[in-house]
Amino acid sequence: MKRSVVPYVITAAVLVFLYLPVLVLIANSFNASRFGGQWEGFSLHWYQRLMDRREIWHALGNTLLIAVSATAVSTVLGTTAALALHHWRGGLQQAHYALVYLPLVVPEILTGISLLLFFVALGVQLGLTTIFLAHVSFCISYVAMVVLARLQDFDYALLEAAHDLGANWWQAATSVLLPLLAPGIVAGALLAFTLSIDDFVISFFVAGPGATTLPIRIYSMIKHGEPPLINALSTLLIVVTFAAVWASQELIKDRRPS
Repeated sequence: MKRSVVPYVITAAVLVFLYLPVLVLIANSFNASRFGGQWEGFSLHWYQRLMDRREIWHALGNTLLIAVSATAVSTVLGTTAALALHHWRGGLQQAHYALVYLPLVVPEILTGISLLLFFVALGVQLGLTTIFLAHVSFCISYVAMVVLARLQDFDYALLEAAHDLGANWWQAATSVLLPLLAPGIVAGALLAFTLSIDDFVISFFVAGPGATTLPIRIYSMIKHGEPPLINALSTLLIVVTFAAVWASQELIKDRRPS
């Protein structure tokens, strides 16, 4: 029986729809033309121009500072939340799971508005600190879900064997539990880092004066009409993002021999 080509055509059309604009953006980042309307030759001019824009590198520094710190905190909190959700059962844990899962389904604009109102109500000055807290609040959920997926195949008999051999709780956790969970923890951390470094909507609501992240800076550049620099900067972000996502997916894979 001959297979229908319709699913393949639809799949190809969807892939072209999703990735063709990205490929055009990358190509235009090497285009000597200022407006990208036509190809005027290969050039690295726009990447060289990026080196002279101090405000961009200042925004990048803020972005990396927030992303690294938010990733570190959310990795610790998300991992402990995953361990609690997996090990204990009960009505309280169902509520705990709902709280952890909620940031994954709530629209970012609602999260940004609610966090803004929360900080204003508490009288907290908006700035890098509020962006950091906001990023931790949603990164925890992603780390917890990735580590939970890793825990599904975890054999607690290994911990019992370690205890039988004389290991205390700390020794069993550091020598058995954490090494086996390390790929999932690192994958969750890379995912949190990627989400934090790319976030615009939530950061836009909770950022104060002088607390400009790279996505917010790119938005400002769009309003002032600098498409070539945006193309070059976006290409660099795409490379970093895809590398982090690829690394996280490789770490999630089950590496046990079949």
